[in-house]
Amino acid sequence: MAGSSQRKSTVDEIRERFDRDVERFSNLETGQQATMDAPLVLELLTDAAARCAPHARSVLDIGCGAGNYTLRLLEKSGPLNVTLVDLSLPMLERARERIAERPHGSLVAHQRDICDCDFPAASQDIVMAAAVLHHLRKDREWEAVFRKVWGALRPGGGFWIADLVSHDDPRIQQLMWDRYGQYLVALKGEAYRDQVFEYVGREDTPRSLTYQVQLLAKTGFRPVEVLHKNGCFVAFGGIKPDGG
Repeated sequence: MAGSSQRKSTVDEIRERFDRDVERFSNLETGQQATMDAPLVLELLTDAAARCAPHARSVLDIGCGAGNYTLRLLEKSGPLNVTLVDLSLPMLERARERIAERPHGSLVAHQRDICDCDFPAASQDIVMAAAVLHHLRKDREWEAVFRKVWGALRPGGGFWIADLVSHDDPRIQQLMWDRYGQYLVALKGEAYRDQVFEYVGREDTPRSLTYQVQLLAKTGFRPVEVLHKNGCFVAFGGIKPDGG
C-alpha cells in the first residue's frame, strides 16, 4: 500500500483532518465517494443490521461521522436509542443535528477514541463501524475493540463493518491498489488520487478481510457473513449467538 512505511498520524492528527472534512461525509445519497460502492454498502450494511435484529431497541455507531449509517438504519428499523462515537466534535454535532430531525429514542454522543470507550454490558442490539477500524494499529487494539463490541451487544445482536482492507499476498495487494487508483482518477483525476493515497498512507493501517473474519470468529461471533467486496473495500459482520 502506497506510503504504508511512513510515520503514521496520531489520533489528534486524524481528528483534526476530520474536523475540517464534515461536508464530504454528509451526503446520504452518495456517501463518502472516495470509498468504492459507498451507496451500495450503506444499503447492504443497514439492511443486514435491520433484518438480523428485527426487534432492535438500540444502536451503537462507532466512528459515526456525519451520521449516514444511523440515519439509514433508522429508516429501516424505526426509532432506536442511539449512541454515537467519533473523534471529531464537528462530525458528532452534524450527526446529532441530522438524527434529531428523525424519529428516534435517546441520543448520546461521545467524542472519544473507541479504544478509550466503555459501554454497559449487553446494552446494544446493533453495532456499526463504517470506515473507522482501519485506524487501529496493533493486534491488541483490534482484539480489544472486538471484545468491547462483543460485551456491549445483547445475545442475538450484530456487529456490522464496512471498511478499507489490505490483502495478504503483495501481488493481490498491488492489483487491488491499482484498481482503486483507477477508480479515484475516474472520479476526480490524478491529483485527487494522489491526495487520497497520501492520507491513506499516513493515517491508515487496514487489516485483511481474512484477519478480521477470523477475529470475529475468535471473539465468538457466529455466523460471520461477508456482504460485499469490491477491490479493497468490504462489508461484513457477525452475530452474537443467543446465550453468547
